[in-house]
Amino acid sequence: MEKTKVNGFRKDANVWSPSSWTSKPIKQAVIYEDQEAVEKSLAKLRRLPPIVTPTEIIKLKNSLKDVALGKAFLLQGGDCAELFDYCEENAIDSKIKLLLQMSLVLIWGASKPVVRIARMAGQFAKPRSSPTEMINGVSTPSFRGDNINGFSPDERKPDPARLVSAYFHSATTLNYARASLSSGLADLHSPLDWDLGHVQSARIKAQYSQIVTSITDSLRFMRTVGADSANNALQTVDLFTSHEGLLLEYEQALTRRSKHPFPRHITPRRPSMSTSAVQNAEEGWYNLSAHFLWIGDRTRALDGAHVEYFRGLANPIGVKVGPSMTSPELLQLLDILDPHHEPGKITLITRYGASRISSLLPDHVKAVQQSSHIPIWQCDPMHGNTITTPAGVKTRRFGDIFEELSQALRIHKDMGGFLGGVHLELTGEAVTECTGGSEGLDEKGLEANYTTFCDPRLNEKQALELAFLIAGSLREEENGE
Repeated sequence: MEKTKVNGFRKDANVWSPSSWTSKPIKQAVIYEDQEAVEKSLAKLRRLPPIVTPTEIIKLKNSLKDVALGKAFLLQGGDCAELFDYCEENAIDSKIKLLLQMSLVLIWGASKPVVRIARMAGQFAKPRSSPTEMINGVSTPSFRGDNINGFSPDERKPDPARLVSAYFHSATTLNYARASLSSGLADLHSPLDWDLGHVQSARIKAQYSQIVTSITDSLRFMRTVGADSANNALQTVDLFTSHEGLLLEYEQALTRRSKHPFPRHITPRRPSMSTSAVQNAEEGWYNLSAHFLWIGDRTRALDGAHVEYFRGLANPIGVKVGPSMTSPELLQLLDILDPHHEPGKITLITRYGASRISSLLPDHVKAVQQSSHIPIWQCDPMHGNTITTPAGVKTRRFGDIFEELSQALRIHKDMGGFLGGVHLELTGEAVTECTGGSEGLDEKGLEANYTTFCDPRLNEKQALELAFLIAGSLREEENGE
């Protein structure tokens, strides 16, 4: 039987295992010069403990089932490309606080629970359109993310030691996030900063202030009557982690076979089941580097290594759906990745662009509706709306971002369905990377604090404003307006 070798891995091509992806063609591969150093790093990763647990993963999976059935809403957000330098108290706190505030606004708008997933604690690797770029007239390897190489031109050689460093930065980030949440970072008994001073329009400021008043009055009422005392509902929240599963060597090293935690999401044991069948029913392969992973638009080839790897995971997973995706291909992907048709197992993360969504989304929705799959439809209004200014600065317009979201909400409703969530690139810092919003940031203002090493992110004011706008649209939809 033919076997294939990639970065030290071998596996039969026709049987799934955490390494069976090595028998498939791969895109966005990283070529390391020192294979001995690669194996040393991967061996270290295989010995290290998991970053997350199967129990946490199944808890998220159950919550995402509610999203797929229309009983909850999904908010996913964080940095485009996380840096090791972001593993720092203030950076972590600001993102968590922003996601918490956004989720409160969305709860108000949707009148349903919000599932929070951060692009954090592992979102290092980024796909690139070209393996090289020109720097000062010299062809240089592209920056692929802190877990592969460095941003400085003299650090562009892929370094296997960064794989282990990525693990420890991820684990440290999540450990601090867990500790902060359990220590009161998300305690809603504490006042939240709802500063709306940046909003220039008096009419819009009045609308946002009305929402804030409604939220704070509701929280005050719950505290007064002790509605949260039984389950500490106002004292902490669940926050799950996610990243694009791009670097498969790393993902494989943190994929472990574990017993399925209760409540069971598997078929009960039958008397006729063999010992191996019982074992397969009671155990599964979990990627324990994060709770949720997704396949990017560049790596979703049906016969490719990434789809092969993802099809064996017990984790809930996402798939980026862009303009090049055909409806037959989408259905084939769902059949491969979700053969048991579990509601919420797959999140379809659509990313078309404001000018193209109306011509692309309806056909995709119709095709899925005619199947028996029940995925989550999540709108990523960021990646399809990236532009470059005349000065050569990559940015996104706030108006385009909200326009794509608005169209997604309307199209799903018109087709008898619903938008299940949003997927945003954002930061809790006061960066100037996307234009527009109530603070009126223009292209000239981008240079004030443009710090991203990859794609432009919404700053904290723009992200919160977007949550207000989405909430308003959801409230109008609920009221039939």
